[in-house]
Parts: sequence; structure tokens; C-alpha cells
Amino acid sequence: MDKKVKSLNNSPLGDGGKRLIVIGGGAAGFFCAVNAARINPLLEVIIVEKTGKLLSKVKVSGGGRCNVTHACYSMAEMIKKYPRGSSFLKKAFHHFFTTDTITWFKERGVELKTEPDGRMFPVSNTSQTIIDCLMKEVNKYGIEILMNKEVKALNKLPDGWQLLFANETTLAADFICIASGGYPKSTQFEWLQKIGHFVEPPVPSLFTFNMPGNTVTALMGVVAENVSVKIAGTKLAEQGPLLITHWGMSGPAILKLSAWGARQLATDNYKFTAIVNWVPSYNEQSLKDKFQQVRFDIAAQKISNRNPFSLPQRLWEYLLLQSGTNQDIRWADLPAKEQNKLIKNLCTQEFAVNGKTTFKEEFVTAGGIVLNEIDHHTMESKIAPNIFFCGEVIDTDGVTGGFNFQNAWTTGFIAAKAIAEKADTTNLVATSY
Repeated sequence: MDKKVKSLNNSPLGDGGKRLIVIGGGAAGFFCAVNAARINPLLEVIIVEKTGKLLSKVKVSGGGRCNVTHACYSMAEMIKKYPRGSSFLKKAFHHFFTTDTITWFKERGVELKTEPDGRMFPVSNTSQTIIDCLMKEVNKYGIEILMNKEVKALNKLPDGWQLLFANETTLAADFICIASGGYPKSTQFEWLQKIGHFVEPPVPSLFTFNMPGNTVTALMGVVAENVSVKIAGTKLAEQGPLLITHWGMSGPAILKLSAWGARQLATDNYKFTAIVNWVPSYNEQSLKDKFQQVRFDIAAQKISNRNPFSLPQRLWEYLLLQSGTNQDIRWADLPAKEQNKLIKNLCTQEFAVNGKTTFKEEFVTAGGIVLNEIDHHTMESKIAPNIFFCGEVIDTDGVTGGFNFQNAWTTGFIAAKAIAEKADTTNLVATSY
């Protein structure tokens, strides 16, 4: 997919045309590039990617299916899914929202389907469909792609910008859109800080909880469909499916919790106590009442054989063992002490967390360019003229479920439209999706 650039002159184009260089070959960068080239056909567009791979997160997202967006059509509800940047995105979504994403891909032959939890995937069930769609747009509009080109510095020119690459070569542009993704270390933002921007220090988001040595890991593979999890000593709490793994806990409930608690948990060096309620429709008091009814209704049955809470059998047996309950005992004969311990474990079981693990290859970084330095109407820098930002490089991030891709499409489109219009307001084509 590497292409040679036809005109790598070191000054902006002098023939009346303008050049946009997009830094980053991910979802946000591609979306900015293809839309800018479409809206303004006179704009020369180049994508530079520091690695040898393009659209790598698109490829692995959703288990290789690509979770394109989320079937949420209320902006008020949508912004609740972004631990950082919700106010900024609320304004941005007025320019390009989930409905626009669905329409954009549909008009290019990609139909999306909605899963019961609201996640949206291509009907083909493969991320290659999204990659092929974006690459087709790249080829259609003659966008150039340069691979293995790491940008080390941006230098201001009298009439544009100069990119300095790691191999000391340079390339000039009239406009630059930075879609480089999130960086795990603050030092990796230095080239952006040198043009005057402030960076919110990055911390990991969307990670799983490590519980080394905990007996619960023997249940690896077990999924509890609906639990609530909270972090002791904080207001952090989430509810949803939970997956037990060989290193601890994962699944939507944990991932959402990690996103909302990204900064707090980093401060705690990822050592904290997670409190799990395996039956979130109950608290300890209401569960005691339930137990009295259960003991009456199925008094003669073995407690291990009859699980009245629809929990996975292996999890139920584990909870009985943790509560010191004789698995052969009948419900009618359950001693009060064991019952109280079982109720406590069902409602408030504590797990010591020591460390985190990246969730597959879909990790997200919280942090980036601070939002008050970016115009939400255009994604243009308020510090450096003709520099634009989109995607994860800015201080916005969402929970799992397609929300981070929607951030990429939204900010990428806004930047594209603004650049295309700024480049040449007299030679625009229609800006429909």
C-alpha cells in the first residue's frame, strides 16, 4: 500500500494548489484525508505513517470485525460514554454524529448491523470491509501514502510548515492534520509541545485487572452476564458482563471501570480493591429476604444443585467454597453463619488487584493535547495556525463499544471539512457525505 509521492518539494505548492499532510495512518487520519480530498479536489493530500502498517486498530477492533460505532442516536446519552472530552465532543457531534457515520459508510457500499448491546459492525463481520472501503477512497482521490516516516519536528515556514523526519529528510505543507494516535509516554509529545501546545499526561485506559495468586483465576473463561463492580474507597462503579481470565478479570464492566478510573488507578499504581456484586439486583438485606423465600421453595434440594440466581455453575460452586458452605447440604439445613457469609460474597466480594493488562490490541490512552487549545468547530489549533488535530492524540477517550472510533470519524471529518474550505473556498464540490 506504499506509494511514491510525485512532488516532494520542500516548500508549499506554488501552482495555486495546496498541500495537506496527515500524520498518522489510522482511522482518524484516513477519514480526514479522504474527506478533505473529496471536498476539495485541488488539495494535494499525503498520509505519512511512522510504521509499516496502516489502519492497524481498525483491523483488530472487535475481534477482527471492527466496532465501527455505537447505535446511540442521542447526543446527551452518547457523551456519557466519554470519561474525558465529553463537553468538547458534545459540540463536535453537531457537525458529524453516529447517524452520519452510518450514512457515510452506507453510501460507499458498507452496511452496518447492530448487536444487542448496541455495538455496530459491518454486516460482513470482518474489519477488512472497512479497510477496503477507506483504501478505495484513498485510491479514488489520488491520496499519497508514505510508510515508515516518523515525524520528529514541525518547523514554521513563512507560508506553511515543514516536517522533519527521523532520517533528516523534510517535507513542506500548507496544512497539517495530526492524527498520530495516543502516546503512552509524555516525552513522545515533545515535538508537539515545541510548537506551543500543552499536553495532559497520558495514562492507559481500557485495561483488565490483574489478581495474581487469586483462586478466582481457576474459573478462567467463565462469564457472569451482569455484575456490578466498584473500587473501594472511591465513587467508581460500573455494571455489565464480567469475564474471568487466567490473570484476573476483564469484560465490559471491568473495561468501563478502567476507563472512568484511568487517572485514579494510575495514581494508585494499579493496586486497589475491587468489590464485586454478582447479583446486582440485590443488596445484602434484600438478598437475605430472597434466601428465606428460596429456603422455603426448594428446601429439600442440595444447595450446589440449585442455583437460584442464574449464575454460571462453576462460579456458584466457587462462591459456595469461598463461603465455607457444604455443597451437599440441603437449602433447608443451611446454617445462619454460612448463609450470611454466602450473602456477603454474593453482594460484596472483595478482590485485591495488583497490576493491569492491556485489553488485546484495542488499548486506548487517556491524555493528549488539551482541549481548550483546539477549536471544536474546525479541530484547528488555537496556538499554531493551519495545524489541525483529530482522534486519540487529543484529550478525549471513550469506553469500549465503538465510541473511540466515533471520536475518530467525527474529529477527522470536522478537520477535513475545515481544511478543504480553508484551502480553497472557490473550488469546492458538494460536502454531502
